[in-house]
Amino acid sequence: MRQGIPQAPPWSERRADLLAVRVRLSPKSAFDRIEGIEHLSDGSSVLKVRVRAVPQDGEANRALCQLIAKSLAVSASAVELESGATARIKSLVISGDAAGLTAKLAALSGAKVP
Repeated sequence: MRQGIPQAPPWSERRADLLAVRVRLSPKSAFDRIEGIEHLSDGSSVLKVRVRAVPQDGEANRALCQLIAKSLAVSASAVELESGATARIKSLVISGDAAGLTAKLAALSGAKVP
């Protein structure tokens, strides 16, 4: 975190029923888990996630979407990869009550959200 400047969380409401989330995915991990928030050198934040799946044929992306859906207690079809299919930094969109999803993500990541 920059000195004295609070970092924004890696998610934002697009509408009352849609949440956008930036994720840094690490495939081929020992565990599937959400590890918290990471602050990048450009000042932005990402949700740090690890999955056991390999980054081949979209397996890691599917594992990411399934882990996020399970962790937030939403259907798998509610989580979509918006961009970053072949990149480490990805953008997801999650359908559902954005305020409720924000609270769940904050709890899972240990973030303090006003």
